[in-house]
Amino acid sequence: MTASDESEDKMIYKVVVNHEEQYSIWPQYRENPLGWREVGKSGLKAECLAYIKEVWTDMRPLSLRRKMEQAVAEEARVRAASAASKDKTESTNGGGAEVPGALEPVA
Repeated sequence: MTASDESEDKMIYKVVVNHEEQYSIWPQYRENPLGWREVGKSGLKAECLAYIKEVWTDMRPLSLRRKMEQAVAEEARVRAASAASKDKTESTNGGGAEVPGALEPVA
């Protein structure tokens, strides 16, 4: 399709989204493809694409975003547990005095 073909495209499209929150356009007169639902926006191709550009700000699939959020939360949990453990060690060790790793023999 050339640029002139697109400017002459008078077909009405609808914006659809899938379970991964990925957007696309689909001809208004056609049944939605399996796994896709309408978001309530329809119009000329350029209008639908402009809408998608506005709302689809994170191109990562939903499952990847959730996985990354879980990894960040887990890392924060581990850091907090590590800090709490360090604080506990320091409080039972006289306020942060060094603990020798091994005893040196006396000559």
